[in-house]
Amino acid sequence: MTVSLRCGCAFFLEKLAIIKCCLSLPESVARHLPAEKEQPIGLFGRRHLDYLKQHRRVTYTNLLTSGRLNSYLADIDRQAQERLERLIEGMKQAQGITEQLKAENALEWVGRMNNIRACAMEIVNTEIIYA
Repeated sequence: MTVSLRCGCAFFLEKLAIIKCCLSLPESVARHLPAEKEQPIGLFGRRHLDYLKQHRRVTYTNLLTSGRLNSYLADIDRQAQERLERLIEGMKQAQGITEQLKAENALEWVGRMNNIRACAMEIVNTEIIYA
């Protein structure tokens, strides 16, 4: 059976077959993917990978088949980590949390820092990871 497409793109059919099989690549297809430099992926990168697999399947497949998935996730992880650190520092300054507070009342310092960290994580998740 011959399938004719206006765009004449056989690669499109191959990508469609990959998407249909729940994004699991057979060994024969995996061998032909471009080689990619291994980069460490942290917590944020793994969360974004799960998000891509569940909600952005076409983007995930495109990144995977082009060989850019690992570098993309490493970049997302780096951006999210930097944003988290900047948010925490800014919120600490805005709320007046200092080392003096830490020395005087450790429990209050821990509670306020946990609150700041949770707020910053929520912002990073909303702006970077699940966007």
